[in-house]
Amino acid sequence: MLAFDPLRRFTRLALLLMAVTAIAAAQSVRPSFKSDPEIICEACPGWNATLEPFRIFGNTFYVGTRGLSSVLVTSRGGHILLDGGLPQSAEIIDRNIRELGYRIEDVKLIVNSHAHFDHAGGIHALRQASGASVAASASGANALMRGENTTDDPQFGFGRAANGFPPVSSVRVVKDGETLRVGQLSVTAHLTPGHTPGSTTWSWKACEGSRCLDVVYADSLTATIAPGFKYSSDPARVALFRKSIETVAALPCDIVVSVHPDFTNLMDKIAKKDFVDSRGCREYAAFGTKSLDAQLAREQQ
Repeated sequence: MLAFDPLRRFTRLALLLMAVTAIAAAQSVRPSFKSDPEIICEACPGWNATLEPFRIFGNTFYVGTRGLSSVLVTSRGGHILLDGGLPQSAEIIDRNIRELGYRIEDVKLIVNSHAHFDHAGGIHALRQASGASVAASASGANALMRGENTTDDPQFGFGRAANGFPPVSSVRVVKDGETLRVGQLSVTAHLTPGHTPGSTTWSWKACEGSRCLDVVYADSLTATIAPGFKYSSDPARVALFRKSIETVAALPCDIVVSVHPDFTNLMDKIAKKDFVDSRGCREYAAFGTKSLDAQLAREQQ
Protein backbone atom coordinates (compact mmCIF):
# COMPACT_ATOMS: atom_id res chain seq x y z
CA MET A 1 0.00 0.00 0.00
CA LEU A 2 1.41 3.40 -1.04
CA ALA A 3 2.03 5.97 1.68
CA PHE A 4 -0.04 9.14 1.64
CA ASP A 5 2.03 12.05 0.27
CA PRO A 6 0.39 15.42 1.12
CA LEU A 7 2.99 17.37 -0.85
CA ARG A 8 2.30 15.41 -4.05
CA ARG A 9 -1.45 15.82 -3.57
CA PHE A 10 -1.06 19.57 -3.04
CA THR A 11 1.06 19.85 -6.19
CA ARG A 12 -1.55 18.00 -8.26
CA LEU A 13 -4.34 20.23 -6.92
CA ALA A 14 -2.32 23.35 -7.68
CA LEU A 15 -1.67 22.19 -11.25
CA LEU A 16 -5.35 21.36 -11.71
CA LEU A 17 -6.35 24.80 -10.43
CA MET A 18 -3.90 26.48 -12.81
CA ALA A 19 -5.32 24.51 -15.76
CA VAL A 20 -8.91 25.40 -14.86
CA THR A 21 -7.96 29.07 -14.47
CA ALA A 22 -6.23 29.07 -17.87
CA ILE A 23 -9.25 27.54 -19.58
CA ALA A 24 -11.61 30.05 -17.95
CA ALA A 25 -9.37 32.92 -19.00
CA ALA A 26 -9.25 31.66 -22.58
CA GLN A 27 -13.01 31.37 -22.69
CA SER A 28 -13.42 34.95 -21.42
CA VAL A 29 -11.29 36.48 -24.19
CA ARG A 30 -13.31 38.68 -26.54
CA PRO A 31 -13.73 37.13 -30.01
CA SER A 32 -11.32 38.43 -32.62
CA PHE A 33 -12.19 41.90 -33.83
CA LYS A 34 -13.53 41.91 -37.37
CA SER A 35 -13.71 44.89 -39.67
CA ASP A 36 -16.62 45.55 -41.99
CA PRO A 37 -16.12 44.34 -45.59
CA GLU A 38 -13.17 46.02 -47.21
CA ILE A 39 -13.37 48.77 -49.77
CA ILE A 40 -11.33 48.25 -52.94
CA CYS A 41 -9.56 51.27 -54.42
CA GLU A 42 -6.26 51.91 -56.17
CA ALA A 43 -4.77 53.75 -53.20
CA CYS A 44 -6.26 51.50 -50.51
CA PRO A 45 -3.42 48.95 -50.13
CA GLY A 46 -0.85 51.70 -49.57
CA TRP A 47 -3.15 53.66 -47.29
CA ASN A 48 -3.88 50.56 -45.21
CA ALA A 49 -0.29 49.33 -44.86
CA THR A 50 0.45 48.55 -41.22
CA LEU A 51 2.54 50.82 -39.03
CA GLU A 52 3.70 50.09 -35.49
CA PRO A 53 1.75 52.23 -33.01
CA PHE A 54 3.75 54.79 -31.06
CA ARG A 55 3.55 57.56 -28.51
CA ILE A 56 3.38 61.03 -30.00
CA PHE A 57 3.56 62.88 -26.69
CA GLY A 58 2.20 62.26 -23.21
CA ASN A 59 -1.14 60.48 -23.36
CA THR A 60 -1.42 60.84 -27.16
CA PHE A 61 -0.65 57.86 -29.41
CA TYR A 62 -0.69 57.12 -33.14
CA VAL A 63 -2.75 53.99 -33.80
CA GLY A 64 -3.47 54.40 -37.52
CA THR A 65 -1.97 52.93 -40.65
CA ARG A 66 0.89 54.00 -42.91
CA GLY A 67 -1.36 56.22 -44.98
CA LEU A 68 -4.35 57.06 -42.79
CA SER A 69 -4.07 58.64 -39.37
CA SER A 70 -5.95 57.57 -36.28
CA VAL A 71 -5.01 58.99 -32.89
CA LEU A 72 -5.78 57.73 -29.39
CA VAL A 73 -5.89 60.10 -26.40
CA THR A 74 -5.89 58.12 -23.16
CA SER A 75 -6.89 58.44 -19.52
CA ARG A 76 -7.82 56.14 -16.65
CA GLY A 77 -11.43 57.26 -17.04
CA GLY A 78 -11.67 56.35 -20.73
CA HIS A 79 -10.16 57.25 -24.09
CA ILE A 80 -10.91 59.38 -27.14
CA LEU A 81 -10.25 58.06 -30.66
CA LEU A 82 -9.90 60.34 -33.66
CA ASP A 83 -10.88 58.81 -37.04
CA GLY A 84 -11.27 55.21 -38.15
CA GLY A 85 -9.52 54.90 -41.51
CA LEU A 86 -10.96 52.54 -44.13
CA PRO A 87 -13.44 49.84 -43.14
CA GLN A 88 -10.56 47.34 -43.28
CA SER A 89 -8.42 49.63 -41.10
CA ALA A 90 -10.61 49.05 -38.05
CA GLU A 91 -9.02 45.75 -37.01
CA ILE A 92 -5.55 47.29 -37.45
CA ILE A 93 -6.54 50.19 -35.20
CA ASP A 94 -7.97 47.75 -32.63
CA ARG A 95 -4.76 45.69 -32.71
CA ASN A 96 -2.59 48.80 -32.39
CA ILE A 97 -4.59 50.00 -29.39
CA ARG A 98 -4.13 46.63 -27.68
CA GLU A 99 -0.44 46.51 -28.55
CA LEU A 100 -0.03 49.74 -26.59
CA GLY A 101 -1.70 48.11 -23.59
CA TYR A 102 -5.12 49.74 -23.98
CA ARG A 103 -8.53 48.36 -24.97
CA ILE A 104 -11.03 49.43 -27.62
CA GLU A 105 -13.74 48.78 -25.00
CA ASP A 106 -12.38 51.73 -23.00
CA VAL A 107 -12.81 54.20 -25.87
CA LYS A 108 -15.74 56.40 -24.84
CA LEU A 109 -15.76 58.90 -27.71
CA ILE A 110 -14.89 58.67 -31.40
CA VAL A 111 -14.63 61.91 -33.39
CA ASN A 112 -14.31 62.33 -37.13
CA SER A 113 -12.32 64.75 -39.27
CA HIS A 114 -14.42 64.33 -42.41
CA ALA A 115 -16.84 61.70 -43.63
CA HIS A 116 -15.05 60.16 -46.59
CA PHE A 117 -14.60 56.40 -46.78
CA ASP A 118 -10.87 56.62 -46.02
CA HIS A 119 -11.32 58.38 -42.66
CA ALA A 120 -14.83 57.34 -41.60
CA GLY A 121 -15.03 53.84 -43.05
CA GLY A 122 -13.82 52.07 -39.91
CA ILE A 123 -15.91 54.04 -37.42
CA HIS A 124 -18.95 51.75 -37.60
CA ALA A 125 -16.99 48.65 -36.54
CA LEU A 126 -14.95 50.54 -33.94
CA ARG A 127 -18.11 52.00 -32.47
CA GLN A 128 -19.75 48.55 -32.37
CA ALA A 129 -16.76 47.11 -30.52
CA SER A 130 -16.39 49.97 -28.06
CA GLY A 131 -19.92 51.23 -27.49
CA ALA A 132 -18.47 54.75 -27.76
CA SER A 133 -20.44 57.81 -28.75
CA VAL A 134 -19.53 59.37 -32.10
CA ALA A 135 -19.29 63.10 -32.82
CA ALA A 136 -18.81 65.22 -35.94
CA SER A 137 -19.83 68.53 -37.47
CA ALA A 138 -23.42 68.91 -38.68
CA SER A 139 -22.53 68.12 -42.28
CA GLY A 140 -20.15 65.39 -41.18
CA ALA A 141 -22.80 63.78 -38.97
CA ASN A 142 -25.22 63.82 -41.90
CA ALA A 143 -22.68 62.06 -44.09
CA LEU A 144 -21.76 59.51 -41.39
CA MET A 145 -25.40 58.54 -40.96
CA ARG A 146 -25.90 58.39 -44.76
CA GLY A 147 -22.83 56.22 -45.23
CA GLU A 148 -21.88 58.51 -48.10
CA ASN A 149 -20.64 62.05 -48.51
CA THR A 150 -23.25 64.79 -48.92
CA THR A 151 -24.45 66.13 -52.27
CA ASP A 152 -22.56 69.42 -51.78
CA ASP A 153 -19.25 67.61 -51.24
CA PRO A 154 -16.62 68.36 -53.93
CA GLN A 155 -16.14 64.59 -54.39
CA PHE A 156 -19.81 63.59 -54.43
CA GLY A 157 -19.65 63.18 -58.22
CA PHE A 158 -17.53 60.04 -57.92
CA GLY A 159 -20.77 58.24 -57.01
CA ARG A 160 -21.89 56.00 -54.18
CA ALA A 161 -19.99 52.99 -55.50
CA ALA A 162 -16.76 54.90 -54.91
CA ASN A 163 -17.83 57.01 -51.93
CA GLY A 164 -19.96 54.67 -49.80
CA PHE A 165 -18.96 53.30 -46.40
CA PRO A 166 -20.73 51.59 -43.45
CA PRO A 167 -23.18 54.12 -41.97
CA VAL A 168 -23.02 55.19 -38.34
CA SER A 169 -26.15 55.87 -36.31
CA SER A 170 -26.82 58.46 -33.60
CA VAL A 171 -23.98 60.87 -34.30
CA ARG A 172 -23.62 63.85 -31.98
CA VAL A 173 -23.36 67.20 -33.77
CA VAL A 174 -20.62 69.56 -32.59
CA LYS A 175 -20.34 73.29 -33.19
CA ASP A 176 -17.30 75.38 -34.01
CA GLY A 177 -15.21 75.86 -30.87
CA GLU A 178 -17.15 73.27 -28.87
CA THR A 179 -15.16 71.19 -26.40
CA LEU A 180 -16.05 67.53 -25.81
CA ARG A 181 -15.01 65.76 -22.62
CA VAL A 182 -14.34 62.22 -21.44
CA GLY A 183 -13.53 62.40 -17.75
CA GLN A 184 -10.48 64.65 -17.49
CA LEU A 185 -9.84 64.54 -21.26
CA SER A 186 -11.07 67.25 -23.60
CA VAL A 187 -10.84 67.87 -27.34
CA THR A 188 -11.98 71.03 -29.12
CA ALA A 189 -13.61 71.13 -32.56
CA HIS A 190 -12.55 73.74 -35.12
CA LEU A 191 -14.76 73.68 -38.20
CA THR A 192 -12.50 73.93 -41.27
CA PRO A 193 -14.79 73.40 -44.29
CA GLY A 194 -13.23 73.24 -47.74
CA HIS A 195 -12.03 69.75 -48.52
CA THR A 196 -15.55 68.77 -47.47
CA PRO A 197 -18.40 70.93 -46.15
CA GLY A 198 -18.09 69.21 -42.77
CA SER A 199 -14.32 69.16 -42.35
CA THR A 200 -13.23 69.50 -38.73
CA THR A 201 -9.83 70.00 -37.15
CA TRP A 202 -9.40 68.93 -33.51
CA SER A 203 -7.05 70.19 -30.80
CA TRP A 204 -6.14 69.32 -27.20
CA LYS A 205 -3.30 69.54 -24.70
CA ALA A 206 -1.00 66.61 -23.94
CA CYS A 207 1.33 66.61 -20.96
CA GLU A 208 4.45 64.82 -19.81
CA GLY A 209 4.98 65.77 -16.20
CA SER A 210 4.83 69.55 -16.01
CA ARG A 211 5.43 70.01 -19.75
CA CYS A 212 2.19 70.47 -21.69
CA LEU A 213 1.97 70.92 -25.47
CA ASP A 214 -0.80 71.88 -27.88
CA VAL A 215 -1.64 69.03 -30.26
CA VAL A 216 -3.58 69.61 -33.50
CA TYR A 217 -5.22 66.86 -35.52
CA ALA A 218 -5.59 68.72 -38.80
CA ASP A 219 -8.15 67.80 -41.41
CA SER A 220 -7.37 67.72 -45.13
CA LEU A 221 -6.71 71.08 -46.76
CA THR A 222 -6.47 69.71 -50.28
CA ALA A 223 -8.83 70.93 -53.00
CA THR A 224 -9.67 67.47 -54.38
CA ILE A 225 -12.71 67.30 -56.69
CA ALA A 226 -14.80 64.90 -58.74
CA PRO A 227 -15.32 65.62 -62.45
CA GLY A 228 -17.78 68.45 -63.00
CA PHE A 229 -17.16 70.25 -59.71
CA LYS A 230 -15.60 73.73 -59.63
CA TYR A 231 -14.65 75.68 -56.55
CA SER A 232 -14.55 78.82 -58.69
CA SER A 233 -18.29 78.58 -59.37
CA ASP A 234 -18.92 79.67 -55.76
CA PRO A 235 -16.71 82.55 -54.54
CA ALA A 236 -18.20 82.29 -51.04
CA ARG A 237 -17.05 78.68 -50.84
CA VAL A 238 -13.53 79.67 -51.86
CA ALA A 239 -13.50 82.41 -49.21
CA LEU A 240 -14.67 79.92 -46.58
CA PHE A 241 -11.93 77.48 -47.59
CA ARG A 242 -9.31 80.21 -47.26
CA LYS A 243 -10.68 81.09 -43.81
CA SER A 244 -10.34 77.43 -42.81
CA ILE A 245 -6.72 77.42 -43.92
CA GLU A 246 -6.11 80.57 -41.87
CA THR A 247 -7.76 78.90 -38.87
CA VAL A 248 -5.32 75.99 -38.99
CA ALA A 249 -2.37 78.37 -39.37
CA ALA A 250 -3.44 80.38 -36.31
CA LEU A 251 -4.11 77.51 -33.89
CA PRO A 252 -1.83 77.05 -30.87
CA CYS A 253 0.22 74.23 -32.31
CA ASP A 254 3.30 72.50 -30.94
CA ILE A 255 2.53 69.17 -32.63
CA VAL A 256 0.45 68.64 -35.77
CA VAL A 257 -0.78 65.36 -37.21
CA SER A 258 -2.70 65.53 -40.48
CA VAL A 259 -5.34 62.98 -41.46
CA HIS A 260 -2.99 61.70 -44.16
CA PRO A 261 0.28 61.51 -42.20
CA ASP A 262 2.50 62.36 -45.15
CA PHE A 263 0.90 65.82 -45.41
CA THR A 264 2.77 66.80 -42.23
CA ASN A 265 5.88 64.63 -42.75
CA LEU A 266 5.05 62.18 -39.98
CA MET A 267 7.40 59.48 -41.26
CA ASP A 268 10.37 61.86 -41.03
CA LYS A 269 9.34 62.75 -37.48
CA ILE A 270 9.09 59.07 -36.58
CA ALA A 271 12.65 58.57 -37.81
CA LYS A 272 13.82 61.50 -35.67
CA LYS A 273 11.64 60.41 -32.72
CA ASP A 274 10.61 64.02 -32.30
CA PHE A 275 7.12 65.24 -33.15
CA VAL A 276 7.39 68.78 -31.85
CA ASP A 277 7.18 71.25 -34.71
CA SER A 278 6.11 74.78 -33.81
CA ARG A 279 5.90 75.73 -37.51
CA GLY A 280 3.96 72.62 -38.50
CA CYS A 281 0.46 74.11 -38.64
CA ARG A 282 1.62 77.16 -40.58
CA GLU A 283 3.52 75.03 -43.07
CA TYR A 284 0.55 72.74 -43.50
CA ALA A 285 -1.68 75.77 -44.10
CA ALA A 286 0.74 77.00 -46.76
CA PHE A 287 0.46 73.58 -48.41
CA GLY A 288 -3.33 73.96 -48.36
CA THR A 289 -3.16 77.39 -49.98
CA LYS A 290 -0.99 76.00 -52.79
CA SER A 291 -3.45 73.16 -53.35
CA LEU A 292 -6.44 75.50 -53.55
CA ASP A 293 -4.65 78.02 -55.79
CA ALA A 294 -3.53 75.25 -58.14
CA GLN A 295 -7.07 73.91 -58.43
CA LEU A 296 -8.51 77.36 -59.10
CA ALA A 297 -5.88 77.88 -61.80
CA ARG A 298 -6.81 74.57 -63.46
CA GLU A 299 -10.44 75.61 -63.48
CA GLN A 300 -9.58 78.70 -65.51
CA GLN A 301 -7.83 76.76 -68.27
